[in-house]
Amino acid sequence: MRWPDHAIWWHVYPLGFTGAEAAALPPGAPPEHRLRRIAEWLDHLVALGCNGLALGPVFASETHGYDTVDHFRVDPRLGDEHDLLRLIEAASSRGVRVLLDGVFNHVGRGFPQFADVEARGAASPFAGWFVPDGNGDFRTFEGHHKLVVLNHEEPAVADHTVQVMSHWLERGVDGWRLDAAYAAPQEFWRTVTDRVRARFPDAWLVGEVIHGDYAGIVESTGFDSVTQYELWKAIWSSLNDRNFFELAHALTRHDGMLQTFVPQTFLGNHDVTRIASRLDDERHLTHALVILLTNAGVPSIYAGDEFAFHGIKEEREGGDDAIRPAFPGHPDETPGHGAPYHRLHQDLIGVRRRHPWLVRAHTKVATLTNTALSYTVGQGDERLAVVLNVADEPAKADLPAAGWTRIAGDADFHGEGALVPPQGWAIAHP
Repeated sequence: MRWPDHAIWWHVYPLGFTGAEAAALPPGAPPEHRLRRIAEWLDHLVALGCNGLALGPVFASETHGYDTVDHFRVDPRLGDEHDLLRLIEAASSRGVRVLLDGVFNHVGRGFPQFADVEARGAASPFAGWFVPDGNGDFRTFEGHHKLVVLNHEEPAVADHTVQVMSHWLERGVDGWRLDAAYAAPQEFWRTVTDRVRARFPDAWLVGEVIHGDYAGIVESTGFDSVTQYELWKAIWSSLNDRNFFELAHALTRHDGMLQTFVPQTFLGNHDVTRIASRLDDERHLTHALVILLTNAGVPSIYAGDEFAFHGIKEEREGGDDAIRPAFPGHPDETPGHGAPYHRLHQDLIGVRRRHPWLVRAHTKVATLTNTALSYTVGQGDERLAVVLNVADEPAKADLPAAGWTRIAGDADFHGEGALVPPQGWAIAHP
């Protein structure tokens, strides 16, 4: 197994996590060394059972980090390169891998190459880096005026992307999340990933993809994985609607992806409403986590979700603030630290650690009703059983005969099935 097969990520949005200013510091202002605050949480990451730190944007930007102005410079609101290298070193000393967030689909309007084009027009050596929109401006990302799309047909843009990715891989990071990967041509990504992988064959490259043919995209782009939004949606939607048929359908599709790649799975990230706010009934937080951590994938925990943080994403200026809050200096100062849901994360991640084959396990549904679901997950001779009940009365769940023994949860296993209490769940092995 390659190292990504053992990765369980703890995902942090650094600008929010560290309480950084909403906009870039004035030119010449000394850096604020806030990345050091993330290092104070590395022991929490490890105690949770994770072994990967997935960082959101850390490079110089104008506001939220996705309007990059310099891919080679750490955002002064977070510190400097020394701070980032110290964080990488501190993580590495604990056996923790580090993933960076690369925004190569678009840049901020203060990106020097774009500023040169605005000043010099066609005379700029960077004129080919951007695409005129026919109205005196340049193409932007999904209507955001401040986010100027790069011209991915320009070879120099691919060169720049490769240089940036290689620069930080040389300095000790282990891979890249490629932001808005769905918006750039797949041929562009294939050029980039082939060149990067020639020098860094062990780097893990995951593309942000929301809709579409995930497996086909992976094959075309050379990504190792993509973000599994389809399963994310099915988990919370099926729980809210008391409709496990939706989840079973998504798990079948998820299972098919394993023929090509291992998806990156999650319940939350910096772009979506917190799972505790998304679910209509907070009792189902447990069910959602069980589903995430007993199915195939490379899972991530969005910082704060282990404490059942709330936060609703809104489509407005500043609408991400609630899902990207500042964190205390130390974990034990955080509401929810040591509470049952935090401990459940540790317990279920522990189950996954003891059964590392789950990363590529195939799922077979045994019992399926609106409110009860049982399935087995297995690879080779290894197998576990999972039972879930979101009704307020007990449910019977069938399973293949295997002499199941409960290892987590509260169901009563017997012969070829289990009796699951109201709002109950359990995991068992043969």
